[in-house]
Formats: sequence, C-alpha cells, structure tokens
Amino acid sequence: MAKGLPSLPSDALASYTFAIEIDRTEIAQFSEVSGLASEVDVIELKENTPDGKLVIHKAPGAVKPATITLKRAKNASKALWQWHEAVMQGKLGDARRNGSVILKSYDGSEVARYNFTNAWVSKISTGTLKAGANEVLMEEVSIVTESIERVL
Repeated sequence: MAKGLPSLPSDALASYTFAIEIDRTEIAQFSEVSGLASEVDVIELKENTPDGKLVIHKAPGAVKPATITLKRAKNASKALWQWHEAVMQGKLGDARRNGSVILKSYDGSEVARYNFTNAWVSKISTGTLKAGANEVLMEEVSIVTESIERVL
C-alpha cells in the first residue's frame, strides 16, 4: 500500500476553511478567494543543430505576480473602497499593503499560509442590481501583488 511523505497530514483540506489578513488584521466574511498562483514566464531559444534539426531550449523568465480575487456579500463597509480610492488618487505609497491567505484544518488550526507583498486593489465590482431578485448582492475585489510565497 502506498504511503504519503513523512510528517505530512493525510487529510485533504476543505476549501471553506480560510481567512484573509491585511496588514496583520484578519478581515472576515469572504465567500470565495481565487488567484493563489505562482507562475514563471518561459523563454524559448530556437536554434539549429549542425545537421539542420530545430532544437528548442526553454529557460525560466520573469516571475508573474499573482492577482488575488475576493468575493463577498456586499455590505455597508467602505474599507475596501477606500483602499481602492487611494490608488485612484495616486497615493500608491498609502495603498500598498501586505497580507496573507490562510488555510485552516477542520479544527481551525493554521495549516498553510500564503503571504503577499505590496498589494493594492485594482478593481472593485458589484453584482447586478435587479428589481424582484431573490439573491444576495455580491462584491468582487481584485488585489494585485508584487510577490506571493507559501510560508507554511
């Protein structure tokens, strides 16, 4: 019977147990987080061998910073809008923040942490307003980062 790597938990993580921190303050009530990604551009070098065959060499290029997307039910708080507004007013120094996306186990203990740096809100959008609808109004926030790393 196959065994996992030593000292790694064998239970899969549930996608609903997570938290978001901005500048070491946990912000709550997000229903969805996406964009936890790490990507490196690929540089291709094409050359011919002495006998005329095409050879393609691949090397790592620039690291692409992540864009994290948060979704939540729209509420009366203006905190995220004010963060975005600082960018629109050209106050990028005030707008850059550090944060984390924290994954938790079933008992609520932290099992993974993705730290991001120099992040700012590039986009806020509100769902469709529709008379007679029977659903919660959603808000989506895009946060661009300069770097992201998994630290736990």
